[in-house]
Amino acid sequence: IAHDLHPDYPSSHLAGRLADRWAVPLHGVAHQAAHLAAICAEHGVNGPLTGLAIDGVGLGPDGGAWGGELLRLEGADCQRRGHLQPLRLPGGDRAAREPWRMAVAALHGAGLAHHIAAWQQKTWPERDAGPLLTLLARNLRCPPTTSLGRYFDAAAGLLGVCDVMQYEGQAAMLLEGLAVQYGPVPPLADGWRILPGHVLDLSPLWPALLEANAAYSAALFHATLAAALADWAAVNPENGKKLAVSGGCAMNAVLMTQLRHHLEMAGIEVLEARKVPPNDGGLALGQAWLTRRARAGQPAVQS
Repeated sequence: IAHDLHPDYPSSHLAGRLADRWAVPLHGVAHQAAHLAAICAEHGVNGPLTGLAIDGVGLGPDGGAWGGELLRLEGADCQRRGHLQPLRLPGGDRAAREPWRMAVAALHGAGLAHHIAAWQQKTWPERDAGPLLTLLARNLRCPPTTSLGRYFDAAAGLLGVCDVMQYEGQAAMLLEGLAVQYGPVPPLADGWRILPGHVLDLSPLWPALLEANAAYSAALFHATLAAALADWAAVNPENGKKLAVSGGCAMNAVLMTQLRHHLEMAGIEVLEARKVPPNDGGLALGQAWLTRRARAGQPAVQS
């Protein structure tokens, strides 16, 4: 029985109970690997494939909170080739529900803490960033995450779009809506950098978002993120001419339209979800595909 690697998911508990009842083996699959494996299953890719797993959050094999990964799938094996510069979550899981917290963390992590007091008074005057800055300064209750979803939250909090989410993905969807209203803009030149270890750092983008109105800044965030992701992926020599893209952030039409354009201009074919959704609705397919390959030692899909 295949299941997500996270031990606290109800589906993981159910998998354990069924495995005991039926006396069959369990096979845990890392969240982001399953996202890319679902693309392999749909497109009949049996050989090695590099992909972007861009998501809210999923447990990585190292126990970390992943969600912005450059991965290499080969058979049942998945290797991490790069990741987003981690953001810290001040207050832990609470920060994943409160974009204003992620905005504070993003500014602090980018060396812009001196802007936080004025920004907070202008954007969220009812909030108090002081306790968060104490947590961040002392690195207390601030676990790191490479989640791209948290970058969307940080941008939404920074622009005053959303401070506390009422449902999952709300901040990112509101941000996307603003970008659609404004229309396409050029990406910010030098709005990102690729650090040693193939780490994508988007912190150069944050100061520019503080200087313009929310709608333009939302469009600029999407444009720069798409260009950065394409640059980050395209410089990887293992890609060949194909790149898979999956995860919850691949539901964002503005991001995917621009990312697809950049990659195709670089001569890279984008493999995307078609028959199953790219978000968690497609995880089971990827889990089954990887588990079959791991246990049977044979291709799960015939091309």
